[in-house]
Amino acid sequence: MALYHSVLDLIGDTPLVDVSALSPNPGVRILAKLEGQNPGGSVKDRAAKAMMEEAEKEGRLVPGSVVLESSSGNTGIALAMICRIKGYRLTVVLPENVSTERRQLLEVWGADIVTSPGAEGSNGALRAAQELAAEHPDWLFPYQYGNPANPKAHYEGTGPEIWRDCPEVTHFVAGLGTAGTLMGVGRFLKERNPDVQLWAVEPPAGEMVDGLRNLDDGFVPPVFTDNDGPALLDRKMIVRARESIEWTRRLSDVGVFAGMSSGSAMAAAVKGAEQLDEGVMVVLAADGGWKYLSTGAWTADLDDVVDRATRLIYF
Repeated sequence: MALYHSVLDLIGDTPLVDVSALSPNPGVRILAKLEGQNPGGSVKDRAAKAMMEEAEKEGRLVPGSVVLESSSGNTGIALAMICRIKGYRLTVVLPENVSTERRQLLEVWGADIVTSPGAEGSNGALRAAQELAAEHPDWLFPYQYGNPANPKAHYEGTGPEIWRDCPEVTHFVAGLGTAGTLMGVGRFLKERNPDVQLWAVEPPAGEMVDGLRNLDDGFVPPVFTDNDGPALLDRKMIVRARESIEWTRRLSDVGVFAGMSSGSAMAAAVKGAEQLDEGVMVVLAADGGWKYLSTGAWTADLDDVVDRATRLIYF
């Protein structure tokens, strides 16, 4: 077994597992990229590490620096882990209605938490973080929605891993949040095979499926526009909260314990598979399910879980 010099060296190189038992079409294979295997528990470890390392190279981070970011959970957790290891201080603006485990993980790694109104979701947290950044110009504000290191992490890491493990991939399916994963992976795969389809998963306009984003709600991440997202995407799939939770539960039938945005991506892949003759879909399972146990997502009555999703950020 390999010896690693730091937990940060464990970020990336996540497994790809066949979940085709859930495919409605025998001609379409579905593979899940298990990003919950990252040490911080999510795909956001990749972007967080890349943004911090880029800031260090540019001299914007020095011992004792304060880092500021808005997050609905996973990016904040990843930054908190990295800052704890590297000796930086972290302030995270977090919607007040995230799951209990997310707040606890931030506290475990010593982050200072500033809460924002839950009803405003990630957009409200971002606005509050921008105000704090203006008040503290000496703090590092990575701004994950506009930082080019975000998609670069996936262009240099996630995309090559998928191509190495599954060069026959025909579709890549992932949630639309900051757009970093979709833009980085999508660009890499299309450079290798222009016929690879890039499908983004988003909630209906006005519906809170936090961690995912509908571009019609008014905020389009610069990462999306700067990387020519409209031209790069082949399809956007609308997935509602009920479908996301149902398919999160279905993933556990094949032993994949993943978070709700993974269920969203899986729901989209299944709907798309029904319309194809054949193909190999890679679905991004963005994080593990551990941070969502308190929501009752796997064990409570489905109607109750869906109702709570209108008030508590699951995704």
